[in-house]
Amino acid sequence: MQYTQIQRILGILLMLFSTSMLPAAGVGLYYGEQAREAFLIGFVITMVLGFLIWLPARGQRNELRTRDGYLITVMFWLVLGLFGAIPLYLLEMPDLSVADAVFESFSGLTTTGATVITGLDTLPRALLFYRQQLQWFGGMGIIVLAVAILPLLGVGGMQLYRAEMPGPLKENKLTPRIAETAKVLWYIYASLTLACALAYWAAGMELFDAIGHSFSTVAIGGFSTHDASIGYYDSPLIELICIIFMIISGINFALHFLAWRHRSLTNYLRDPECRAYLLILAAVFVVCAAVLIHYQYHDAWTSIRYSAFQTVSIATTTGFGVTDFSAWPTLLPFMLLYASFIGASAGSTGGGMKVIRVVLLYKQGSREIKRLLHPNGVFPVKLGSRPVPDRVVEAVWGFCAVYVFTFAVLFLILLGTGLDFVTAFSALAACINNLGPGLGEVAAHYGELQDGVKWVLSFAMLLGRLEVFTLLVLLTPMFWRR
Repeated sequence: MQYTQIQRILGILLMLFSTSMLPAAGVGLYYGEQAREAFLIGFVITMVLGFLIWLPARGQRNELRTRDGYLITVMFWLVLGLFGAIPLYLLEMPDLSVADAVFESFSGLTTTGATVITGLDTLPRALLFYRQQLQWFGGMGIIVLAVAILPLLGVGGMQLYRAEMPGPLKENKLTPRIAETAKVLWYIYASLTLACALAYWAAGMELFDAIGHSFSTVAIGGFSTHDASIGYYDSPLIELICIIFMIISGINFALHFLAWRHRSLTNYLRDPECRAYLLILAAVFVVCAAVLIHYQYHDAWTSIRYSAFQTVSIATTTGFGVTDFSAWPTLLPFMLLYASFIGASAGSTGGGMKVIRVVLLYKQGSREIKRLLHPNGVFPVKLGSRPVPDRVVEAVWGFCAVYVFTFAVLFLILLGTGLDFVTAFSALAACINNLGPGLGEVAAHYGELQDGVKWVLSFAMLLGRLEVFTLLVLLTPMFWRR
């Protein structure tokens, strides 16, 4: 393990992250808010400590190994979440505890969208902008952004990219050079954000809100500048724009790149994961609308409108709301939570287990059934016309097994703190899937939970963002053996 090289990179990344507090300070200065001081102090603390970490190891120029990449990724997300909490803790309004500030910071960076803060409409705009910006940086992953920058500083990036990028097919690159791949991803990401902001603004949002909501929409984060979320505007047009960009952001960004390069949309229709993703959204929407109409919970138009929005928001793990879906009748609240376990596509900004893994699980299950009937038959698992290596299928099974086992252990821990079954299950599902809103006591916010519960849920957010293995591999003795 190259600890001095890791120390150098961590210092560089921390200094880069410190600059993310300056825009919030600028917003506070523009609106004449005292809150700007908390972000300036946070910037100074983070920059100075990052510099002190970097200084002793500044001469290191060794190539990273795979283990180094995993350790840097996990350490940076941990450190980033803790340092991101500094201005939140220093703010006089809201008055957050350490646990609350860390929870909010991790929720933003992991694009979970769970919040302990209420009264957003009365809070400083500097804080509101900072929360949205945290989600935007976390959406594509600050590590991927760093991979595009670090080569200029003499640091290889492939190991960081493998540790950070979601999905089972991490070797696939859009361009021959990894730094170029990261840049392409961020160009697409920034372009979608700009288009989303302009669409919101044209639909009637104030410019500040349009920018803030575009950050969290494209990041599939779910933070809002209002307590009522997107429901604050009560605008079908704004909801439609939000739905479109949530769906787009939940698709593998490699497909967006191919569509741009070839000037064609056919790649979306040819991709089996994208087709399954859209089919799942359509199926969940139809069930939600049918149940709401059947129970006359709303009128028919409102049922269709709310079903479309909440289906896309929850199934893509965004977490925006236009109504309280936890109060919907019969199976709907839990069905939507189950949909968040599937989540969005691999290579997108969404959370959950990823659609491609669910597709492969289904195909592998079908293959096992065929083998029961034809023991000597050969039945390859395919995505489209392309056979999937057995190693990938095995990795998917392993991931899902560890995912379920980890969920079960954390669920028991939460029940041990005294939470009721529904609250514990939904809060953990919402955090490990990077969704945000839950059921029971966390239907509105997480502010009433015990500090110990918030620490557990913060850990769950990090597990979900790093897709479990990246974090758990550090807890194995084999990782630390020479």
